[in-house]
Amino acid sequence: MDGSVGSSLYPLHRCKTLHLVRHAQGFHNLAGLTDEQALFSYEYFDASLTPLGWKQVENLRKHVAETEIFSKIELVVTSPLLRTMQTAAGVFGGGDYIDDVASPPLMVAGSGNNSHASISSSGCPPFMAVELCREHWGVLPCDKRRSISEYQPIFPAIDFSLTETDEDTSWQPDVREKEEEITARGRAFINWLWTRNENQIAIVSHGGFLRHTLALFGNDCHPSIRDAIQKDFTNCELRSMVIADRSAIGTDLPTTDFPGGIPRGPDIPSDREDLENEKH
Repeated sequence: MDGSVGSSLYPLHRCKTLHLVRHAQGFHNLAGLTDEQALFSYEYFDASLTPLGWKQVENLRKHVAETEIFSKIELVVTSPLLRTMQTAAGVFGGGDYIDDVASPPLMVAGSGNNSHASISSSGCPPFMAVELCREHWGVLPCDKRRSISEYQPIFPAIDFSLTETDEDTSWQPDVREKEEEITARGRAFINWLWTRNENQIAIVSHGGFLRHTLALFGNDCHPSIRDAIQKDFTNCELRSMVIADRSAIGTDLPTTDFPGGIPRGPDIPSDREDLENEKH
């Protein structure tokens, strides 16, 4: 294929589909619309979703069901902050929780002092909280997480095993993570995804983290493609993308490829075979 056409070709087993989601509207987002200084208030520490945010979640949940995205997702990765875990549970979780179901709830009723009902972990993919996809660390209280021991009773079916410390040791009250640092963290997160066996992964994260991570990609594409990759996310926006492992970071073997050459014997290319026939 002529490389000048601008297309790229990659083996299927070196690709993953990522369903990227920014969390729904939080109370800090609402406050920041009229007063950006409000984001510095501890009133919005680890902010919960607003009632409008929960409506956004319900709309996105309907969309992923109607488009059959839900049935394809093998893993849900979420930032370990209240608003992202609420969004992840509401969009990709099971239905209403029933007390006599053996599996634990994905989210208990009233998480973060809201009136939302419990959400079941039955019939949905596994959920994992990952620190790497958190929002900018430092300064803004809305971006500071609670202790994992506080989250676990609220989100019993989310896997927090990759979180190394119970308390938030990354957030500092007077030091904001530098842009190059969050970009490096985004790169590390993408590399971590290649260590996973799942091929269809939903990721629920934050506007700033997604902006800096996606800035790593698309700069060698047509401007319209680059802009589609790098444009800012609105609250509860979902964007599905395919990412290719060009450096063999992952170790997955192909599952759909077939070696051919059966039965055993010489496998002469057709053009060479035609030449041999002309000689005789």
